[in-house]
Amino acid sequence: MKKLINRPGDYVDQALDGLVAAHPAMIRTGTAGRVIARAEGARKGKVGVVSGGGFGHLPLFCGYVGQGLLDACSVGNVFEGPNVQSCIDAIKAADGGAGVLKLFGNYGGDRMNFEMASEMLDFEGIETTTVLGTDDIASAAPEEAQKRRGVAGILYAYKIAGAIAERGAALAEVTEVTARANARVRTIGVALAPCQVPGAERPTFTLPEGEIELGMGIHGEPGIWRTQMMPADQLADEMLNRLLADLPADAGGKVSVLVNSLGATPVEELFILYRRVRERLDQEGLQIVQPMIGPYVTSMEMAGASISLFHLDEQLEDLLRDPADCPFWSVRR
Repeated sequence: MKKLINRPGDYVDQALDGLVAAHPAMIRTGTAGRVIARAEGARKGKVGVVSGGGFGHLPLFCGYVGQGLLDACSVGNVFEGPNVQSCIDAIKAADGGAGVLKLFGNYGGDRMNFEMASEMLDFEGIETTTVLGTDDIASAAPEEAQKRRGVAGILYAYKIAGAIAERGAALAEVTEVTARANARVRTIGVALAPCQVPGAERPTFTLPEGEIELGMGIHGEPGIWRTQMMPADQLADEMLNRLLADLPADAGGKVSVLVNSLGATPVEELFILYRRVRERLDQEGLQIVQPMIGPYVTSMEMAGASISLFHLDEQLEDLLRDPADCPFWSVRR
């Protein structure tokens, strides 16, 4: 597979160099340069919001460092969680003296390393809490929702956490509201073709010609089932049927919708999907607030898409509308 790289081992660091060169509101910091943080530094008295994850999903993770979103983010190798030191460095970079919320996907390595980082920083007096992204309905049944993976829907948790932290809320409130937001997000994805990690001899998975896989994870984790390619409207219906069958108990009449490209799928095709999503949600009596269509959470050059529904209440809708700004997502009231 052809890639615009120099050496595979330089892929992450050279991409991070380019990211901060293009966007001076971000800096690259940390012991090994594996933290992206706000150039202005942590704001004294504000709760910090930190994330982290493997590289290869931009804009996800470090791309969402900015006003009203993340304060810092630790970066791992491609599809590998960040190490303990980079987690420590990210928490320190976000610490303004009011505590730090750690907000990352529900993956074993990430959990272990952030937990170890928190234990070590306890001795330095930095208080931390954790919310895990668990929006992927394909990865566990509703009764085991705490086992679900975090995928594209974690963006909504970033937005809510960043907004309420900017308003000056204390760590306990930031954590509670973010957890409530995360519990109201549902995502399902579909893969059409794989990606290939730099330096790897083969793609992350294989799909026979003409087949797709529903529910595949952003690292190529197995999905629910494989089937023949189908028209976009039929595929959107299949995905929405599963999302709407898994509603939060307190779901209301408003949702925000994210139709996301996994990397190679063009925006034109996302709009074809969104057209059908809007039709269906109108039929269900659901009002769409702030739809997002584009490559917000990728898996390198994987072809496919995901649909996320964020079921809003009055407070969450208000926080979703709060201003935010980073290189890949801006919100204006």
